[in-house]
Amino acid sequence: MKLWLEVLIFALVIPECRAADTVDQPDKHVTEAEGGSVTLQCKYTATSATPDLFWYIQRANDIPKYMLRKNKYGGDQSTEFQERFHSEVSSDSVPLTIKNLCVSDSAVYYCALSSTVTETHSALTQKPYPH
Repeated sequence: MKLWLEVLIFALVIPECRAADTVDQPDKHVTEAEGGSVTLQCKYTATSATPDLFWYIQRANDIPKYMLRKNKYGGDQSTEFQERFHSEVSSDSVPLTIKNLCVSDSAVYYCALSSTVTETHSALTQKPYPH
């Protein structure tokens, strides 16, 4: 059975963000067989020397869910995603590898750069898009 993974980049241009802060997803749609593995690419540029990069998952009829945060010093990961989901940050990318794919992995995946995310009451929230 083939799984359908959709990868979207979740980044907004906000006033305190410099023009060089960007994320890019080269492969927008990925399909892979159940039981296999896949690596979802996320390229970025950041003005910060130590940017935080995030991955989120959004399953059908659900809201985006935090998966993990990475920076050059380490990061943290939701316990739900520790076993089969892995990511390492480099100077220009933060790929997400999913092993032993399950049907429940069919979802939209979001990659975000720290300059678009803030912490409020211990929960990550997206800053509003300026109009």
